[in-house]
Amino acid sequence: MYKRDEEDSGERLDRHWAELLQELRLAQTGTQILFAFLLSIAFQNAFHSADDFTHIVYAVTLIASALAVAMLLAPVAVHRMLYQQGLRDQLIRISDRLARGGLVFLVAAICGGVLIALDVVLSRTLSIIVVAVVLTSFVILWLAIPAAIRHRYRHDPET
Repeated sequence: MYKRDEEDSGERLDRHWAELLQELRLAQTGTQILFAFLLSIAFQNAFHSADDFTHIVYAVTLIASALAVAMLLAPVAVHRMLYQQGLRDQLIRISDRLARGGLVFLVAAICGGVLIALDVVLSRTLSIIVVAVVLTSFVILWLAIPAAIRHRYRHDPET
């Protein structure tokens, strides 16, 4: 286990970059698989007979997925452009923002994909309700819980 107080700024930046890359590896794989799956839907015969709602949800979902892929892969391109320029702190800062944005688009794409799939097997109203629950679950798991932990440990000196 490391001690933050013992890290110099270069070591801390290296650790942050390594942690970010590991997180991106996980997110990129799932996002790319989702994007590939969504691309294949448009070529299914049954999709052509779907209603306007399904086509709109599909289009929004496909775009959200493409933006998630772009934003989650962007840190690699940024790194290539800034490599050995002495801008590691800026690289980490912008890559963090890109990753956060990519996760937002990933949630939108996941919810859209779930809506498209559920709309086939459930009523539209029930499908929308279930997707609202899925979205709420993401908000709780990805935002509310980490925010509560962050708040607690920033203000409780004994923990």
